[in-house]
Amino acid sequence: MIRTYCLYGLRLRSEWPIPWTALSAGHLAEVSLLRGAAPRFATAFEEARAQAGAAVLPRAVRLSDGETYVRWSDRFEFLVSADGRAIEGRALPGHGGEAFHTHLLGQVLSVALVRQGFEPLHATTITIDGGAIAFLGESGFGKSSLAAAFLRAGHGILTDDLLMLSPGGEGFVAHPGPPRIKLFPKIARTLLGPRVRGTPIPTMAMKLIVPLGRQQAPGAAAPLKAIYVLGPPDRARSRAAIVIRRPSMRQACLALIRNAFNTVVTDPQRLSRQFAFSVSVAASVRIKRIAYPRTIAALPRVRAAILADVARL
Repeated sequence: MIRTYCLYGLRLRSEWPIPWTALSAGHLAEVSLLRGAAPRFATAFEEARAQAGAAVLPRAVRLSDGETYVRWSDRFEFLVSADGRAIEGRALPGHGGEAFHTHLLGQVLSVALVRQGFEPLHATTITIDGGAIAFLGESGFGKSSLAAAFLRAGHGILTDDLLMLSPGGEGFVAHPGPPRIKLFPKIARTLLGPRVRGTPIPTMAMKLIVPLGRQQAPGAAAPLKAIYVLGPPDRARSRAAIVIRRPSMRQACLALIRNAFNTVVTDPQRLSRQFAFSVSVAASVRIKRIAYPRTIAALPRVRAAILADVARL
């Protein structure tokens, strides 16, 4: 049975039941999510291992037919078609469930998106007064924790980790992802309440996948008002003040390139397109750098500072 979902502005036609409401809506592109057969994966694995070196377990390798083989240790493996329109996957024995869906709709889907000409960003995005505000940064920089502070104050989470943008109006539109947020257990309990429930994901440093209700996760795309670039936590650990600055155009472009969600596909055509996309976003969206104390207690002050800054846009 094929189910149709709309996530990230895409139409996903899936042979797996994904644990969110199935929707059919306007879309930027279409990707089919298919159950893969073991013999195909065995052949792909051997070719990928030969390319990576026999002693190395392959993670993401472009095969001779243009497909990309993606694997997470002994948990899951996927094949992404050369044109990015289909993903075959399977969970290896003893694995599956929420972790499988999280990897499928994250790093694996990003390979398909790049193959189709899109440039997803590594950002967690909230909504403020009908507009989208993105927090850009690498894993561990505090994007989701900061977003959870806004969630606690009644703001919505548009997408966590993978951000898809499309041109719209005079700027860009941000598209909603799955209605969930990934948080460390302590942060989840502190910001969302001691009774918060989530599914632990061992491959993501034991973060919890916390499901969100309809009021917490708006399902409609929103115009992107601003992007806040988060720096490494260690540089902000001793900082007492909250500092928001506007970077130069060059710095903004580099931040966007550095925080691409997908860093696996590196062919020249993709890199050229990525540069053009970053220039276009930096030229039309307000981008700020933010530094602040990386403590849970400081998050309400950080939220207030961002709200005040957004009000001045």
